[in-house]
Order: sequence, then structure tokens, then C-alpha cells
Amino acid sequence: MELSGRLQAVADLVTEGLRVADIGTDHGYLPVYLLNSGKCPKVIAMDINEGPLSRAKEHIDRMVCRGKAEVRLSDGMQELRAGEVDSVVLSGMGGALMIRILERGKATVDGLRECVLQPQSEIERVRTWLLRERFVIVQENMVEEDGKYYPMMKVIPRAAACRDGISMHLDWTTAELRYGKLLLEKGHPVLQKYLLREQSLRQNLLRELKQQNERARMRSEELCQELAVIAEAISYEK
Repeated sequence: MELSGRLQAVADLVTEGLRVADIGTDHGYLPVYLLNSGKCPKVIAMDINEGPLSRAKEHIDRMVCRGKAEVRLSDGMQELRAGEVDSVVLSGMGGALMIRILERGKATVDGLRECVLQPQSEIERVRTWLLRERFVIVQENMVEEDGKYYPMMKVIPRAAACRDGISMHLDWTTAELRYGKLLLEKGHPVLQKYLLREQSLRQNLLRELKQQNERARMRSEELCQELAVIAEAISYEK
């Protein structure tokens, strides 16, 4: 089956050969792809809601012809047993929810080899939390689909990073936290397009605010600060 650009990019971040749990699977498209492509030998599709899980089960039963698939009702990783999988995917959910799931599933996360994350919001907060918890961000990507921008990343939990001797510089700048250090380092074209769009939007708003009353002055100052961070990201020196 053919995935959307966003889901395909998420699937591409999953390491081949690993057993995967797709948390918040929705329609189950990602598990079907990972199994039928032969990329993963086992996938557990998990969701907190019975409706989406039922639809996922229908798709998996109808379309999966390779590998082992399971469908499981679960609040986050609550029904995932330690050692069942090597990788978890959390995509298409808000950043705050993603952090909460990772925090509540810490015992399970500590036994994983990787997490693939695609937060729909609060990406800077997610990156800040990951670094504070000593996850290692090893890969980042960003795609544009239907006029929307989707950043995503592959991270190594602290325990696995320690076992494998993987380390990373943890002191990221505001621009790196907001827009992605690895994306900035490789001058990712989708990020560059996004930055230029954000710069233009804020410049236009700033011009409008300057023509308004004093009440708008504080917002103007905030926009100037945001533009400074965007400018830093655009001119990022690798």
C-alpha cells in the first residue's frame, strides 16, 4: 500500500529488522506497510480508542500477508510488555501527550533500541524534554504535505545509548531546539522553506503592529525576538 508523505517519512525512520509497536495507530496503515514491505518482522498496533482500533484490525486482517501483526487496546504503552518490541512509533499526536506517554512508559522505554517520534505540536518542548531525559537524537527529517510541515525524529533512549556508547552534545541553542539541530546542520530544504515562510509571516505582522497603538508594542518586541531566532536558524553555520 502507498502511504502519505508524512507516514512514509515516519516509516523510513524505523530501523529495518526491529519489532515495532505503533502507539496511537489510528487506521493501522503504518503497521501494514512495515509488515508487507518486509521491513519489520512483527508490529503491534495499539490505540486507546476501540473505534480506530477496530478499523486498524480490519485493514491489517485484509492487507497483511507477511510478518506477525497484533492489535491491542492500550492507553499509551500500558499494555506493552517489556521486551516485546525493540522500537516504538508515536506519530500524529500532540507533543504534551507524547511526553506523557513516554514518561508513563519509562520502564518499557528503557528496554527499547529506538523511538520514532512525530509530534504535531510543541516540538521545541519535546526536544527539550528528550535532551533533559538524556535521549540521543540521532536522525531528524521534515516533510511538507498539503501545505503543512511535519518534523520528526529517531531517538535512542538513555539506557540503549549507554549500552552502545552513543553520546550527543546536549547544550542546544534556542534555534536548535525550536527547529532541529540535525535539520539545521544539513540545511534541510523543507526546513529552509518553512523558515522563510515563518520569517515572512512575522515580518508582515510586525509591519502591521507598528501602525497600531502602544498595546501592540509588546507583541512587536516578541516578534522581533522570534525573527532573531529564525534569522539565526536560516544563517546556521554547520
